[in-house]
Formats: sequence, C-alpha cells, structure tokens
Amino acid sequence: MQKFYQVLLVVLSSIYITTAQQIQSPDNFLGYELGTQFTRHHKVIDYFKHVASQMPNQIQLEQYGETYEGRPLYVSYISSEENIKNLETIRENNLKNIGILEGNVTNDVAIVWLSYNVHGNEASSAEASMKTIYTLLTQKQDWLKNTVVIIDPCINPDGRDRYVNWYNETKSTPYNTDQQASEHKEPWPGGRANHYLFDLNRDWVWATQVESSSRLKIYNKWLPHIHVDFHEQGINEPYYFAPASEPYHEIVSDWQSNFQTQIGKNHAKYFDAEGWLYFTRERFDLFYPSYGDTYPTFMGAIGMTYEQAGHGRAGLGVLNDEGEVLTLVDRVAHHTTTGLSTVEISSKNASQLNTEFKKFFNTSGLKYKSYVLQGNIDKIEALKSLLDKHEIKYGNASNGKVSGLKYSLNAQGSMNTTSNDLVVSTNQPKGKMVKVLFEPNSKLSDSLTYDITAWSLPYVYGLEAIATTSFIASNTSTSKTVSNSKNNNATGYIARWNSLKDAEFLTDLLKQNIKVRFTEKPLTADGNTFDRGSLIIVRGDNKKVVDFDNLLVNTANKYNRKLKAVASGFSTNGPDFGSPDVKLVNKQKIAILSGKGTSSLSYGALWHFFEQQLHYPVTSINTENFSRINLDKYNVLIMPSGNYKSILNEAGMEKLQSWIKKGGKVIAIDRALRAFADKKGFGLKRNKDEDDEENEDKNNLIPYAEREREKAKQMITGAIFKTKVDNTHPMAFGYANTYFSLKLGNASYKLLDKGYNVAHIGNNPNKVSGFAGSEAMEELNNTLVFGEERLGKGSIIYMVDNTLFRSFWENGKLFLVNAIFFVNNNAFEL
Repeated sequence: MQKFYQVLLVVLSSIYITTAQQIQSPDNFLGYELGTQFTRHHKVIDYFKHVASQMPNQIQLEQYGETYEGRPLYVSYISSEENIKNLETIRENNLKNIGILEGNVTNDVAIVWLSYNVHGNEASSAEASMKTIYTLLTQKQDWLKNTVVIIDPCINPDGRDRYVNWYNETKSTPYNTDQQASEHKEPWPGGRANHYLFDLNRDWVWATQVESSSRLKIYNKWLPHIHVDFHEQGINEPYYFAPASEPYHEIVSDWQSNFQTQIGKNHAKYFDAEGWLYFTRERFDLFYPSYGDTYPTFMGAIGMTYEQAGHGRAGLGVLNDEGEVLTLVDRVAHHTTTGLSTVEISSKNASQLNTEFKKFFNTSGLKYKSYVLQGNIDKIEALKSLLDKHEIKYGNASNGKVSGLKYSLNAQGSMNTTSNDLVVSTNQPKGKMVKVLFEPNSKLSDSLTYDITAWSLPYVYGLEAIATTSFIASNTSTSKTVSNSKNNNATGYIARWNSLKDAEFLTDLLKQNIKVRFTEKPLTADGNTFDRGSLIIVRGDNKKVVDFDNLLVNTANKYNRKLKAVASGFSTNGPDFGSPDVKLVNKQKIAILSGKGTSSLSYGALWHFFEQQLHYPVTSINTENFSRINLDKYNVLIMPSGNYKSILNEAGMEKLQSWIKKGGKVIAIDRALRAFADKKGFGLKRNKDEDDEENEDKNNLIPYAEREREKAKQMITGAIFKTKVDNTHPMAFGYANTYFSLKLGNASYKLLDKGYNVAHIGNNPNKVSGFAGSEAMEELNNTLVFGEERLGKGSIIYMVDNTLFRSFWENGKLFLVNAIFFVNNNAFEL
C-alpha cells in the first residue's frame, strides 16, 4: 500500500510538472526578455489570459471594470486547486469572520492582494506582475496551499499606455542612459495619472474615478488581509518597503504595525543576499485615508507601499547620480522579490493573520458611537452615495434631540433631529473606517506628513453634524423622489438654488436652449419665499421652445428638482420677474488653459468636473497657443493652478486685460493667482512672499538636522478653516454666511481694497481640523479666500483655495458654478 501511494505521488507530481511546463514564461510569451522592453497593457492582460487558459484549476481571471478610454480592468485569483474549487466559500468565510456576513466560522486561508501600476509611468510593476504569477505557479506551490493571491496587474491602464507609447516612440536604440536625453523627460501631462489626469493613489476613499469605483466593488467583496501597492520613486532612492514612517493614524493596531516590521525583515533577507540597497520607516506614513496602503489598513489589512527607484525618468536604463545604471530589468527583479516575499510570509502566518484581522473589526473601544448629520437633502444624498461605495451602513434619525461635539461650533452642542437626518454609527464592522472619515479632527502624532491632514466628511459635504458618545438608533434610509406636473396657465416656474444638483439642472436647461433667470434678491411668490440664486424659468422668455412645459418638467424630474409654478410675475415681496435684479443666465462659452505651466492635476479636476459632473461643454486651450488664440470666442477663461510666467509676459498680460475690460471673465485658481498678485492693473496683493529672503536669514542659524521640522511652523498641510462669507454676493448664492474651506498651503493674500471679498478668514483664524504651523497661522489674519475684482466691464475671480482639489470637497463646487454663471452677469454674451 505504501508503494502504491508513492507511485500515485509520483504520477500526480508529473501531472503538475507537465501542466506547469505548459505555461510559457513571460519572456517566451512576449518574445523578449522581461525588462528589455515596456509591455503595452493589452499584452500584459494577454499573458494573464494565457496562464489562466493553461492552469484553469489554479487561476481565475475576472474583469471588474473598464477605463474611460475603454481598456479592461482585471484581477486574477491564484491558489491551490483545492482553494480555487472553494474560492467563493473562502471569500464568504473571510467576511463571516469579521461580521460582514452572518455566520460563525474559522478561516485559516491568507488572502493577499497585490496591486500594480497605479501610476502609469511607474511602469516596472506591471512587468513584475507577470514574473510574479509565473513564479508562484511554477516554483512556489507550497505557499498557495493556504493562501489566495489576488493580482491586479495594472490599476491604471490609460496612464500606463500613455507613458509606454510615448517612451517607445521617443527612445533611442539602444537606450540612452544620459539623464538629459529626451527619453528621460516626459512632456506634459506625463503618464502618472489616469485619463482625467487624476492621481488614482489618492482616490481610494473619494472614488471619483471609474477605475477606483470599479475596484472598490470587488475589493469590498474580499477585504484581504494583506494589500501591497507597487510604486516607483526617484532614480536615486533605491527601494522602500515597510514598515512605514510616522504618523500612523491611531486606529492602526499594534499587530498591524508589528507585522509590517516582520514583512520588512523578510524582504531585507533577500535584498541583503543580493546586495541590493533599501530603506524603511521614512517618508511614507499611514495617515491620509485615501491611499493604496492606508485605505486597506483602515479596513483591517496590512496595507503597504513598495517603492522602487525609477519612475518616468528611468526608461529602460538611466545613469543615476551615484554613477550606477538603473535598468528596467533590475526594477522588475526587485518588485518581483518583494511580491513573492510578501506571499511567503503571509503563508507562514495565515492563521494569525485571520485571528488578528477579526480583532481589528471590534469597534467597542471607539469614543464616538454615532455621527448624526443634518442639512440639504442633496448633500445628504451625495454623502450616502459615497458610503454606498464603501458598503458602510447608515440610517435615518427619528424626531428628537442629540448632544455631543457640534461641527459648526467645533465645541459641545446639541441639535434637534428629524427623519430627514442621517445617522452613521461606529457599531458596524467598518466602524473604524467610519471613525477615520467622520471624526472632527484626526489625531496627528507627527506634523511632518506626506499629505493633507483633514478630510472630515461633514465639512466636505457642508452638513451640520454631531459626534456623540451615545448610540443613536436609526431607521432604514430612503430617498425621496420629486414628481412635478406641468401647469399650462403658469407665468413661470421657480426652483431653489442650493446644491450641485441644481447646477446640473441649470446646465441641462441651457443646453436645451431654455432661457433661465436667477434672482439676486430674495422674493416671495404665491406664498413661498425663494432665496438669492433661485432659478426662474419664464414662459414669455421661451415662446420659441416647443412643448415648453413638458420639456421643463421632464428635466426637473430627471434631476429630482422641485418646481413651483407661479401664476404671476408680480411678487408679493422682493423683485418682480422683470426686475433688473432678476437676470438672464448667459449660456457661457468657457475655455480652460491646459498644457505646459498648468498643473495637470488641477486641469484634470476641471476637465472631469465639466464632463462627468456638470455635463457642460468647455474648450481646452493649450498654453503654447495662447498668443494666437482669439479670446473673443469665449466669455469665461479658467486658469487652473499653475505657473503662467511664460504666457503672461507683457504682451500676454495686455491681451488678457483688454479682453477682460471688454466683458470677459477670468477665474484664477490656487497658484494661478500669482500671475496677478502685486501686478500693475490688479488689486490682488500677496500677504507675504513665500520665498522671502528675510525668512531665509531668520532661519540661517537653525541646525541642519532641525531645519525640516522648524520649517513645519510655516506649513499648512491640508487643514480646514472656518471662513466668513458674504452670501449676498452672486458667487456665494446657495451658501450660509460661513463656509469650511480646505486650505492646501500657506499662500495668503490680503483682502481686496477695491472689489468683493466673497469669503475670507478674519482675525484669529479658526482652524477646526488638520495641521497648520504657528507662523503660517499668523499670516492668515484677515486674508482672502474667494474674491471678485472688476476690470472695465469684466471680472477676475480669485479662488485662493481650490474647491476642485481631487474633486472630493463637494461643498465648495457651487462657488465655481456661481462664478461662471452668476457673477457679473452684465458681461457680454456671445
């Protein structure tokens, strides 16, 4: 009998070896040695399909989405035959283990998720994904007995192919290692970002992009124990892996922290053996929640970033500053090694990974038990949509009263609740992520952090909120549907103006050539009071519109807007429909500057906003063509954050000023304001020069080792400030007299002497969340946030704070819409 089993083992082994041998190596499949060329995305996917076709019992391939440019998004599941047979059971047991699904089970299978190429020009990792899957199936079968490995070979196919296509058409043959060669100098916008030029590694929580929202659906079906995000960094930094640097968010468990160190030591063993350099515990922290390491961490995983030297500058090979040639072959080898090492140590600790993963989802120790939110229903619905993407539970409150920390006061307070209010409790499996996203002020252990330090969702969505230590019961949340009916006898219809949904409604009407007015003063009609900004659609303005009432009502129903039909244009109080204070909305022709000098991220956020949210046409103008552009074809010019010195020389500035004076409108965002500050003909004044030589002189005696930390006194790293708003100005219609603004840096501007200070920070700046250094705070006294300056018939709008930053600060977006359609509405219409 013993001999029989020995023979059987030999037969089974030979079957496995034969099957494994049928898998072509990446080199053989592609026809070149991995790392000697960049592989286009479709060929990477073709290789994964090849492997899946040859070993279907050990690998499953699943398409989970499609990019904006139509490229497929795939994940692959790799494990033993037994595990693949029971893959759905393993997935369900993992979710049962942490209370997402009902059931009491034990699970000893480790789930490891490896994500590659989130930044398109960090292109070595997609190459490494092919080497990794091949090695796992041909050499590391033992690890797969208790481990499911999920590989996403390319999170950002559009960015990858943009980089690879550019490099392939630019490079020399053989490749040139000189750093100054054109193949090491990517043109604007580079391959890092996705189609809309968003950084997908900052989009995990906000999920504004189709790649992110598609990934979240499948990620939350699994919730892995380990997640690795493969990256590249500068050509002179060899390799970074875990453990991460401080600050850690306080919900990171001791186990998560300690196991990162174990993983790092396992990697170090292999790197030391090869003589490869690396570093740990520097630069890359675990605080901002929307990264590919922090989001998984705050969902219970060991989330890690691995950074290989290279990036878009490296090409196939580059001579670094130490005189070493860094090749793509080297970069692939390093990423393959850490990927395999991660699977190895996970397999060795599969049981403990499951045990500790379960412990993370115990939320009993959290201070705040419930967050209760109140405000505009559209904003609540937008927040619910975000929570749905993360499968976070919520409900509606009952009539009553709740006390705790009140967000508008940043102090203890209370509010009366109704059934329209939203309750989000931490008494759910994802309660720790709820804490991260909703807590008023995240605890920061170190001011030197890699990203913004504030993101509390009530401020993001412009909602009043109470964080309470009591559990607040809630009912199933429902969404209300508006159904309007036409009134053929009405003089017109009125719709309120409070949210971005109102803006979408307006732009749709304009695209249908329906004329719309807005009121600059409150008015009362037929017993209803309407605030500034309310839209008035008059029958007399739309005599040429066929089937006017049906068209208007259907559009309103599409956007869930409530229309009030009014019998007469004679208002009970406030302006009548024919008043000069009830102005016609111009069907604006909008241009946006793009290209060299502009921030690709800022431009991309605007591009995405107009195409995917506002659904309103814009024209992109490359800065290199600015001198030849006929600005008279447009009445709004938006300048994304950027450096405009090259185009706004004497002739360029004269051209722009002339256009503004004729009635044009410029909207300058963030760093674009520097083009006008302290310049002749403009009233904008810098509060201080960030590069002031006196600042340098003041710091020249600070020891070298202390300079970076001392500089933090002058920094603002994405902090939230309470600002004062003139909501009688058209730019602020739909807002209260205060607004919570996300301030991304320490640039500050004085209040306008001649013009309108629409939003500003007063004396003693009121920072409610995030980090701002003491010296930076002093410079914010009485400074501009949003303002308008008139030049001749036209205007220039100053937006110091970027309301479209990463497209997540939802409550700020209406300022931009107002600036476009309402501000200085007497300017020329084309």
